[in-house]
Amino acid sequence: MNETNVDASDEPVVNIAEDSKSGVLNVYKEIAFQGLWKNNPGLVQLLGLCPLLAVTATLTNALGLGLATMLVLICSNILVSLVKDFVPKEIRIPVFVMIIAALVTSVQLLINAYAYGLYLSLGIFLPLIVTNCVIIGRAEAFASRNSLPKSAFDGFMMGLGFLIVLAILGACRELLGQGTLFDGADLLLGNWAAGLTIHVWQFETSFLLAMLPPGAFIGMGFLIAFKNVIDKRIADKQPEVTVQGPVKRARITKVS
Repeated sequence: MNETNVDASDEPVVNIAEDSKSGVLNVYKEIAFQGLWKNNPGLVQLLGLCPLLAVTATLTNALGLGLATMLVLICSNILVSLVKDFVPKEIRIPVFVMIIAALVTSVQLLINAYAYGLYLSLGIFLPLIVTNCVIIGRAEAFASRNSLPKSAFDGFMMGLGFLIVLAILGACRELLGQGTLFDGADLLLGNWAAGLTIHVWQFETSFLLAMLPPGAFIGMGFLIAFKNVIDKRIADKQPEVTVQGPVKRARITKVS
């Protein structure tokens, strides 16, 4: 009898643990889906367009800026989540900006020390990460209202989504403009990466439009249109939900 009672009492605890675990997984899946697709900073929110369009002339520059932005996003979300209970609401935005500025300065010094060529290539757009609305937006909208693990994961996914858009746009522009991929990879990874450049085809004269800001706008428009087409096809495949209206009752009386 005692053994049976122990098993019966343990069974609900296991079920509750499984339910809570699946609930947590669903939360993190939703955060990942929001950052990578549904609420992508570059394709949906259209934030950080200035560096996104200006620096993506090559895949190497796009990866460098994307990694720097993702690192700042993760660290800023972590710090904001840690100090959110100690910062008065009236001064939270200036405090968040100071945290982001300190992180960007640290990343800028690291790139200057270990990837000086990339530092020169990114130029003013590296310190301008401070004013990137993606970072301050996630700090205010998510990190200041959620726990540390969720905030860190949100920063990683939002940064990864931004990095993917940068990489795709940079690869397309470099491929169309120069016929290469990973040109200048040694600026990001060191001298050993100089041989990583892939020559897909050669032009007698480069396609200048793809390398200039107008080409970046056109490429960004195609990416947004491509995402919208996919979203529309997914929505069309989903079954329609019919909502029944109120039932009307007819009163029948006997006619003599």
